[in-house]
Amino acid sequence: MTRISIVTITYNAAAVLAPTLESVRMQHYADVEHIIVDGASTDGTVAMAEQYRDSNDPDASGHTIVVQSEPDKGLYDAMNKGLRIVTGEYVVFLNAGDRLADADTLVRVAEAAGNGSDGVPPAVIYGDTDIIGSDGQFLRHRRLSPPDKLTWRSFKYGMLVCHQAFYARTDIACKEPYDTTYRFSADVDWCIRVMKAAASMNVPLYRARGVLALYLEEGQTTMHHKESLRERFDVMRRHYGL
Repeated sequence: MTRISIVTITYNAAAVLAPTLESVRMQHYADVEHIIVDGASTDGTVAMAEQYRDSNDPDASGHTIVVQSEPDKGLYDAMNKGLRIVTGEYVVFLNAGDRLADADTLVRVAEAAGNGSDGVPPAVIYGDTDIIGSDGQFLRHRRLSPPDKLTWRSFKYGMLVCHQAFYARTDIACKEPYDTTYRFSADVDWCIRVMKAAASMNVPLYRARGVLALYLEEGQTTMHHKESLRERFDVMRRHYGL
């Protein structure tokens, strides 16, 4: 089976973490590694993550759960820590408050992993995203939606694939760590660089069926919208020119 690694970054996230953990726990797909990288939270986040880990029966679920808590230098530093310890063939970042769309999400991702050409797994598996409120209720489909044929040039028109619906092949992802000079938009830069690396290797990207991620509306980027846009402009300029 294709092992799928999910990395969840947390910091004082006890109020929103439980639904994220439950969305992974309920997956029908067995070969899952869930890594929780915590930034030394002072609320109940670590206890919640450890209870989730300790209640897991890996023989029954097929899930491996790792909890790491220590100070970090921000969101993208924590994501790089996650990249350094993942063991799956694919990695996705699912932050506290966000959720996998349904119990068959990873089944669909694994099916897509088998659809590479000439036996070569796709460099990226991607799909759609829905926006949810703090109560988990559907609010709307994400305004930007991914094309059937995605390339690194596609992001010139905006981040067409949500970070939480972007499953990167780990061997490629680990060679492209997040640029920690960005505070809010390193995920855009990272996705583009992963897709550029895929293009240089002539490895295709593949769209999975349906919605893969449920994105909590009030995330970090939403709360720091102006700063995020400034950074995003710099990312776009670096990759596509003025």
